[in-house]
Amino acid sequence: MSENAPAVEEKKLPKDLAAENGMVNVQIDGHWIQVPRGTRMIEAAKIAEKEIPHYCYHPKLSSPGNCRMCLVQMGMPPRPAPGEDPKYGEDGYQEIGWMPRPVIACANTVAENMGIRTGGELVEKTREGVMEFLLINHPLDCPICDQAGECKLQEFSVEHGRGESRFKETKIKKPKNVDIGQNIRLDDERCIMCSRCIRFMDEVAEDPVLGFSQRGTHTSVTVHPGHRLDNNYSLNTADICPVGALTSNDFRFQMRVWFLKETKTIDVNCGTGANTVVWTRGNEIFRVTPRQNDDVNSAWIPDSHRLSFHELQNDSRLTAPMILKDGKHVEVSNLEAINKAAEGLGMRQPNEVAVIASGRQSNEELYLAKKIATALGTDLLTIVPRQGESDGKLISADRNPNTTGAGLIFGIDDPTAKLDAIREGVSTGRIKALIVFNENLLDEAGFKQEDLAKLEHLVTTHTHANPTAAAAQVVLPGAGWAEKRATYVNVTGRLQRANQATIAPGGTRDDWETLGALLNKLDKDYQLPSSMDSVFNALAKENETFTGQTFGSIGDLGVVITETGVTIPLLDQEKKRKESGIIVG
Repeated sequence: MSENAPAVEEKKLPKDLAAENGMVNVQIDGHWIQVPRGTRMIEAAKIAEKEIPHYCYHPKLSSPGNCRMCLVQMGMPPRPAPGEDPKYGEDGYQEIGWMPRPVIACANTVAENMGIRTGGELVEKTREGVMEFLLINHPLDCPICDQAGECKLQEFSVEHGRGESRFKETKIKKPKNVDIGQNIRLDDERCIMCSRCIRFMDEVAEDPVLGFSQRGTHTSVTVHPGHRLDNNYSLNTADICPVGALTSNDFRFQMRVWFLKETKTIDVNCGTGANTVVWTRGNEIFRVTPRQNDDVNSAWIPDSHRLSFHELQNDSRLTAPMILKDGKHVEVSNLEAINKAAEGLGMRQPNEVAVIASGRQSNEELYLAKKIATALGTDLLTIVPRQGESDGKLISADRNPNTTGAGLIFGIDDPTAKLDAIREGVSTGRIKALIVFNENLLDEAGFKQEDLAKLEHLVTTHTHANPTAAAAQVVLPGAGWAEKRATYVNVTGRLQRANQATIAPGGTRDDWETLGALLNKLDKDYQLPSSMDSVFNALAKENETFTGQTFGSIGDLGVVITETGVTIPLLDQEKKRKESGIIVG
């Protein structure tokens, strides 16, 4: 060979190619895949689309490895003899030597050239044994258990159990139907000691009130003496409980889950916009649970937010348009109410009319509210601020779900800026006509009853009867958050979509229809929208921040359309725990 001939490049082994990208090669049930270095076995199997049954493991919590249900068989290449190099096969991998005993998959991480068997005689026998121990003292009450249909113990006992019990002795009796908190009920006899609830309250809720007491088969979950499980995140323990040990007082014995329809949507109780699932049957909401979104709410939601759906189902709902006649409100048709509202608003001078929108309105409704203000010729357009204290986790200090969206649509940094001017104008009598969307001005906007009495024409839309509606000449019923399709922008600048789970009661129309009809009366050139999507498309066409977005393109997890510099405290805490290796995340 010539001295100047190029050297033949040595062929890289799979381990070298993987290492260049921070990956390792792992054989799972005979198939090689690449996964990031440090990945836990159970997550590697998930990437390979292999299910490893488990109880104690949860990716958002630490891994104690105490249920032993996730046992798998592990193998590694034999250690070469002194002076020998590792031997690689034609495929570039070393031969795997399999261990004669199983290991837990939830707490062990993968290594280069590792083998994992999620099945086989060794694995199946150990799982069968673990399941038999778990069922020794477990009550046989599946038909009446509130967890039926969602019980992992029930599912895995069918897949990995013996099919019959060899236990002939009397079962250990444990506490049942224990009141441990405002929202939670404990059936200790069903507990399998996975410790998920204990770790959640300790690590996420940061309120370590749960623990184990006694020993052996008498071990029980309990609250510490002098404490109760009254934390505002307590119902998340019922969500992650794999059996029927912890159940929600609100949902307990209300409905079988297989009868319920699931609708993916978002929470509108504050600016975080936690992702949720609304569970309905017929036209009734039975429960709301968190939906995982690692950029918004992780896998959790506050109790106060999830239970707020009851407000939609109380007796104070407005169900028909009304106008004031001879000092009394009477029900009328939508057309008559819209005509009456437009007549009273349109006959005023631009400086005599104002529009109070709401940070609770969707982007589509805020867009139409701005259009209405433009049609009236007024620049007095605002929303009502709704501030509280952040709980340092998921509840934002901004109690409006769409303050960010209002600022983007109105084209101003502070969409609440003109509220004081409107309040002063109403008080002095300079503003003679006012339209209010989804707000009770006597509640959080600082108005007084005598101020509203000075108005010659007051129009309001709202879901519930309230003092502002009582003072209005025209009252238009509004659809609740679960009764409409809509979009919102949360405090971090993420555009998210809400989906309709139920139908609004009575003669209530969707708010975009009501606002669109009113705008059509005020501006003859405005064409009535055919759907909510058409309103959003018009917004996206006119507002560059929303350009290119459609209701479908937003997806289930939303998209970031603007940077606000705001972060969600619970996600910051979770990020630190993930970086430290405590959780998978």
